[in-house]
Amino acid sequence: MKTNLKDKLFDTFITVFTAVLILICIAPILHVASISLSSNVAILSKKVFIWPVGLNFEAYKNVLTDKSMIRSLFYTMGLTALCAVLSMLMTIMAAYPLTKKHLKGRKAFMVMIIITMYFSGGLIPDYMLVTKLGLYDKIWALMLPSVLSAFNLILLKSFFSNLPESLMESAHLDGASHMTILIRIVLPLSTPVLATLSLFYAVGRWNGFQDALMYIQNTRLYPIQLKLYQIVYNNQMSEIAQMEGTTTLIIPPESLKGACVMFATIPILLVYPRLQKYFVSGVTLGAIKG
Repeated sequence: MKTNLKDKLFDTFITVFTAVLILICIAPILHVASISLSSNVAILSKKVFIWPVGLNFEAYKNVLTDKSMIRSLFYTMGLTALCAVLSMLMTIMAAYPLTKKHLKGRKAFMVMIIITMYFSGGLIPDYMLVTKLGLYDKIWALMLPSVLSAFNLILLKSFFSNLPESLMESAHLDGASHMTILIRIVLPLSTPVLATLSLFYAVGRWNGFQDALMYIQNTRLYPIQLKLYQIVYNNQMSEIAQMEGTTTLIIPPESLKGACVMFATIPILLVYPRLQKYFVSGVTLGAIKG
């Protein structure tokens, strides 16, 4: 009886604790969404917290009626998908050979990969490299420098190492090549970690801002995050001008910021539920063995 009581108390504690954590995570999103949907008066008087006050869609109209914003959204979707596919191809083709013990220099390769996780050239050398390679102000500047993540590579390599070696050996004895083994045996068994890493790459590219700010000048190549920054910055300049009496401010910066944040966040949030079932298993299974 005492054991059952302790179990019930523990389950109750875990449930309450988890609920609190969920509320802590959701509250900021609800606050931003409420600000984006509230009236100007309510925002300026700081009456908005979790629920919208005085429903107002002017901020979203401002964002959605901008044709360049819609074009930037679809452009970023395509860029994110392309980067995720290219990054996964690179990660798979690098991780699979590193699982083979007969690969010469395997340990040296792993040491070089791990070093890149702790040391980098810095912003100026990166900028000089991109410029010298002729990637500046081109879409490739947003793809090639971040095409491969050392962390994701090690995670996938660990997952591949945990697969039964007997499967590969039997296929090899039947005359299958390494490419055949990879495509027909290894990858079908690696769906959880592949989905997880694809999500990592996609989210990383979707939220990418600094590389676009440094390497891109052509406004038609602006990803959604940089485009939203531009809108918020311009609106802040309008606020300053309004304070100086040179123009009239129609939308508070907080409302426009909230609409921009929600506009950029909702698409990637829609992807999470579809990949959630693979997420935990993909991370944990890939981390069992180094």
